[in-house]
Amino acid sequence: MGMETKNPHTLTEAIKYFADPTVALNYFVAIRWPKGVTCPHCGSQGVSYLAKQNRWQCHTKHAKRQFSAKVGTVFEDSPLSLEKWLVTMWVEVNAKNSISSCELARALGVTQKSAWFMLHRVRFALKRGSFEKMGRNGVPVEADETFIGGRSEFMHKKERARKIRGGGPNDKTVVMGLLERHTSKKHSTVRAMVLPKHPNQYDIHEIIHKNVEPGAHLMTDEHAAYKRLYGEFEHQFVDHASHYAEGIVHTNGLENFWALFKRCIKGTHISIEPFHLAAYLDSEAFRFNNRKANDSGRFLTAMPTVVGKRLTYKTLIGVTESEGLKATDKGAGSADGQLPN
Repeated sequence: MGMETKNPHTLTEAIKYFADPTVALNYFVAIRWPKGVTCPHCGSQGVSYLAKQNRWQCHTKHAKRQFSAKVGTVFEDSPLSLEKWLVTMWVEVNAKNSISSCELARALGVTQKSAWFMLHRVRFALKRGSFEKMGRNGVPVEADETFIGGRSEFMHKKERARKIRGGGPNDKTVVMGLLERHTSKKHSTVRAMVLPKHPNQYDIHEIIHKNVEPGAHLMTDEHAAYKRLYGEFEHQFVDHASHYAEGIVHTNGLENFWALFKRCIKGTHISIEPFHLAAYLDSEAFRFNNRKANDSGRFLTAMPTVVGKRLTYKTLIGVTESEGLKATDKGAGSADGQLPN
C-alpha cells in the first residue's frame, strides 16, 4: 500500500486530510512503522497486506497472525475509525484549554460516553515518565503545590455531603509540580503529579529526590516541608506572605502553569474526580512543554506516544476483574471525568 503522506498544519486541513480512510491509514502506518510494517506480536517484518480485510498477516505461524494498525496502541479494540481518532488527537493536544467530551461528541457524531473514553485514551498516551533528572548544569528548578477541587458553596447539597469532610483545603486534592527553568537552548518544562490524601513532608521529599538532581538550585515557597531537605539542594525560598519574588528566587513559572490548568478545569471540564485528575495533569503538561511548537509539530510529537499502551474501559472507571459486570454506564457521567458514585 502507498505510504506517501503530508502533514496538515491547521485543524481544517487535518479534518479534510484525514476524512479519507485510506489517507488516514497510510498516515498512521508511516508514523507507527517508519521502517516498514512489523508484526506487533512477534516483531517480524515478514507480513502481507490483506486489502479486503484492511489488515496485515504475519508470515510466521503464531496466534493472532492477522492484525490491524490499531493493535498494540491505545486505539486497539475501538470500533471507531482512524480518521476520528486522528482528529481527536489533533484537537486534544492543540486546544489550549483542552476540549470537553460533549463538544467532541457533537463534532465527531459519536456519543458523549465514547468521546469521554477517547479523550482519556489520548491523555493516557500523553503520559510520559523520564529517568533524566531536572536541575542539571545549574539550571534552577521550581517546586510548588496547589489544591484542586470545587468550592463547597457551589455544590448541590448531596454532592457537598459526599465530598466535604470538615471543609477547607483538606477536602481538596493536592497536586505538586516541578518546573525546570528555560535556558538558551530550551524553554522551561514541567512535571506534575497528584499527591496522596493528606500528604506529608516525606511524600514531597520523595518526589523531589526522584526528579531533581542532588545539589541542584531549588526554589520553593515558605512551606515547612521544603525547609527540611537538610542541605541536599541549594535551596532558596520566597515568603509569599510578604512578596512573590526576590530577584530570581520565585515560583512564578509554576504559578503560571497552575493558572493554565485551573482555567482548563473551570472553563472546559467543569468537574474532575480525583481518580482521573492525573490524566488531565499529564495532558496539560504535554501542551505546556510543547507550547513553542506549532499545531502540526505538537501532533507529530504526540502520535508516537499511542504505541505500546493500552487503557480498557474497566480500568478507566476503576472496575476490577472481580467486580465483573457490576460496572454501570455511569462511568462517563454528566460532566467530564465523573466517576460512578
